[in-house]
Amino acid sequence: MNQTQSAKLKSKATPEEEINELLSRAYELRVKDLKKSIQLAHQALELSRLSSNNSLIAKSLSKLSLFRMITGEYEESMKLGDQALAIFKEINDLQGIADVKYSIAGIYYKTDNYHLGLIYLIDCLEIYRKLDDYHNQARVHKSLGTIYEYFGDEKSAIISYEKAIKAGHKVNDLNLVSNALNPLSGIYLSQGDVEKADEVIEESLRMKKETGDVRGMAFALYGKAKVYAKRGQFDLAEATFFESNKIHEEMGERLGTGMGFHKLGALYLQMGDLERAEKELNKALEFSTEFKIMLIKFKCNYLMYKLYKQRNDAVTALKYLEIYLQEKEAVINTQTQKVIESYEAITTMERLQKEAQMNREKAEILKKKNRAEESSRMKQEFLSTMSHEIRTPLNAVITITSLLVDKFGKEENELISSLKFSSNNLLRIINDILDFSKLEAGKVKLDLQTTDLKGLLSNIQKTYNSMALEKGLELNLHIDPKASQFYEIDETKLSQILGNLISNAIKFTEAGSVDIHVKYLNSNGSRDQLEFRVEDTGGGIAESFLEEIFDSFSQPKSYTTKKHGGSGLGLAIVKKLVELHGSTICVETSIDEGSAFFFEVGFVHGAPVSELKNAQPEELNGLKVLVAEDNSINAMVVKKLLNNWGLETDLAKDGNEAITKCAEKKYDCILMDIHMPNVDGFTATRVIRTGVSENKNTPIYALTADINANQNKQHESYFSGFLLKPIEREKLYMVLKTHKI
Repeated sequence: MNQTQSAKLKSKATPEEEINELLSRAYELRVKDLKKSIQLAHQALELSRLSSNNSLIAKSLSKLSLFRMITGEYEESMKLGDQALAIFKEINDLQGIADVKYSIAGIYYKTDNYHLGLIYLIDCLEIYRKLDDYHNQARVHKSLGTIYEYFGDEKSAIISYEKAIKAGHKVNDLNLVSNALNPLSGIYLSQGDVEKADEVIEESLRMKKETGDVRGMAFALYGKAKVYAKRGQFDLAEATFFESNKIHEEMGERLGTGMGFHKLGALYLQMGDLERAEKELNKALEFSTEFKIMLIKFKCNYLMYKLYKQRNDAVTALKYLEIYLQEKEAVINTQTQKVIESYEAITTMERLQKEAQMNREKAEILKKKNRAEESSRMKQEFLSTMSHEIRTPLNAVITITSLLVDKFGKEENELISSLKFSSNNLLRIINDILDFSKLEAGKVKLDLQTTDLKGLLSNIQKTYNSMALEKGLELNLHIDPKASQFYEIDETKLSQILGNLISNAIKFTEAGSVDIHVKYLNSNGSRDQLEFRVEDTGGGIAESFLEEIFDSFSQPKSYTTKKHGGSGLGLAIVKKLVELHGSTICVETSIDEGSAFFFEVGFVHGAPVSELKNAQPEELNGLKVLVAEDNSINAMVVKKLLNNWGLETDLAKDGNEAITKCAEKKYDCILMDIHMPNVDGFTATRVIRTGVSENKNTPIYALTADINANQNKQHESYFSGFLLKPIEREKLYMVLKTHKI
């Protein structure tokens, strides 16, 4: 065919064919020339709008969202993705919905909203499986591996990367295969298998050269540089990092550029060149701050802490360590809120899907039912995993904090007490997230324990005081002197109610104050009726919105700006928790004058409780305890705590070792972690109970960060009880005291 004939055929292409061709070329060019990809996608979008074809408009918006996500323009990518998603849902285009959700997932996990990113990836993976789309299945599995790596779950990460490689081979796409080989090499490197890591990254480099994937080559070179650094070949590592960074900068790859600065800083720190390390880390900090790449930012702050520690500059080192811890805590809190939002969103979406499918044929209804049950199972497994992953490090934080109380003076203990309360407050929030589905089903009950009301309210005020001060507001606490100090209270749920009300009040108040009032109303002798009221001097709430303010996801339009943010879920949680107390949440408001949220609740008087510091640790002297725990930090912390109480403590790193030690020695009590390698805690306990061990009747308490563990009826009878991580020092003490022989 000559050029004239080719030109004639090309001129006969329909607008739809021309647009699809532009989008196809744009997608292919993304690995070599992102700027050209964006240019072609914009051209396709203009033509689509001229043709008024919604499907093509959505496809063009979706591709632009993907390309903007890759370049790190996350706000623009999200805006484009939301527009595309709305159209795809309207025209019921499953492929389009999945493609947009993949881009949105990338935005979330690259800005450290890993939990929400995980849920979006699971959503689009389900669609890609239905469509037998192995190309996109490979992309999703690779992204899932990235998230599992962040959680520290290398086993699941390896499985995901291997699935990505398998799917990539299925469609004969070497770029997809090599994209998964890059991070897989990094995992082998972290496990100390340098030769395996080098073998894998060399295979990736070979594939990148064969396909001409310039952008992917940068990540492969980055992996090779890490291998050089591990081997101490610093000159080669430095040169390879420079080569990788040059590609990232030319391609406009922000995440890769930031990673490059950070890794160069880490390399120079490893080499002992502190001056160059500081220079690169400062570049990485400036870059990650400008483009909101939080993961790189707090990693750099940690390296700066190590740098100044090497310089023996304790003051500056401590400053960077504090920044690192604050930013990491902020990420956890943000992720925790995203879990609430996403879990409610999925539940609502499934309910709407069920309603829409009610009139379909019986076979379709049955298929939908099975799919919903599988989705529910996956969500429960996800929430259980998140419980374990978040609560396990919290166990160390809270227990170490408890140990520090005994070692410092009054001034330091005030700071430690604030840290302890904040850690416990984070734990309470996590527990509330995981109980939310039960709350909706009416299965949650109050857990009443004697509580120092005034101390609790004071701690709540301290927790939110810094948030108020940042906005120039006063946060005042007023407690009626007629109110008693000790009541039978569910501390967790009352803290969640007041915390939501206070944070909302601060968020929507620009000047003035937020006041917490506790008013004594009346008493019948043993039970006092109290009113809790949170008042602010904010802008007030429109009367037209008052009827729906406590509905899930409801917010006045004027409050849905980025300035205020939020999911609109907080007051829905407050409403349910207040109703659990047998009361009703009420609101009074005036435009431009402020709002007040209040409720009444009756509390039974509680006897004053003595603190653990008044207990006599010598009561436990000589008690022999076995601690089975695979996490070395948690094991060290628990052993230190028990030794302080005069106990004789042995450690077992897994279920096998626990079984062996129980066969060799008689213990007074066994603390058994449930999730351990080789042999888990459930199995180990069953073997001890049913075998010939002299510990078959020894009290065994399950240590777990999984709140669903005690729902396993098959194994529940083997344990004397369950102790949730983070372990409460007082509860552990009472358990051991009970079994003191």
